Amino acid sequence: MSMQQILDTVKTFDHVLVLSPEHGSTFPEISWGDHYFYFSPDGEIPQRTQPFATVVTKDYPDDTASRLGVDGRWRVNIHVGRDRAVTLTGTGPWAHTITDVIVPHPLYGMAGWVSVVNPAELTSASVLDLLRGAFDDQRRRLERQH
Repeated sequence: MSMQQILDTVKTFDHVLVLSPEHGSTFPEISWGDHYFYFSPDGEIPQRTQPFATVVTKDYPDDTASRLGVDGRWRVNIHVGRDRAVTLTGTGPWAHTITDVIVPHPLYGMAGWVSVVNPAELTSASVLDLLRGAFDDQRRRLERQH
């Protein structure tokens, strides 16, 4: 599965905002090349809401466990909730460098985030299902608030 396939799929969700900061944009340089997914009926970045999923293409200063950016490595991160994260990933230990395996997010696993480095044959269908579920969850939460 390519990153573009994920982007193309998520862009088909109703009222989704795919934020993709590029070189020279007003967003922080460290975010350039990454992608952030939000439920957003008005097309604006929601305030006080985290994305329901992200795609990151490089290591961040406090997030290096997946060794991203080397040899085309990238990672999709999806908020699935704590209980679902444990169901999907078990109790560990986990190798965050392994590809095509659903593992807890290296930093935010305890908050209900899972991740997959370079999703492929083993995880493609699950990743797409989890993205749809995370989108639906965020939509329901935001609709209840309004």
